[in-house]
Amino acid sequence: MQDLFQVGIITGTHGLKGEVKVFPTTDDKNRFLDLEEVLLDTGDELVRMQVEYCKFFKQFVFVKFAGLDDINLVEKYKRCPLMVTRENAVPLEEDEYYVADLIGLTIVDDSGITIGKLINVIETGANDVYEVKTEDGGTVLLPAIKDCILDVDMEEQVILVHMLKGLGS
Repeated sequence: MQDLFQVGIITGTHGLKGEVKVFPTTDDKNRFLDLEEVLLDTGDELVRMQVEYCKFFKQFVFVKFAGLDDINLVEKYKRCPLMVTRENAVPLEEDEYYVADLIGLTIVDDSGITIGKLINVIETGANDVYEVKTEDGGTVLLPAIKDCILDVDMEEQVILVHMLKGLGS
């Protein structure tokens, strides 16, 4: 299981006082209100940053890191992902999973046939859609609804599904 989760990507700077503009990649951008520290993935290293404050504008979050009080100090972090540790991730409710933990799980239908591996979770608004790479190289899209996703077994690394009529390759 993955120990770091991406919560956003720095898209640019904001103002002259060291704020960065972040595009959130988390389900709930309000989770930034509780962030005290993040890890900036520079590509070469993970840099631990203390969050001084954040504020919201449209779909973006403006974040100010403690000690970086000038645009010149944050300019180099454009396009860097913001990560949090598993301990700082939003707690899950029952039957909720981190997307990063689901990727790579084996998809098996309720008749025991292996469909393939989960390669992506697509957010559609109504419900998530699981993108599955089939064993023959094709792709199947499964709605993440209770009628289709029967069980997620993290220990066995298997998602049990019911193939609704019209789904499949």
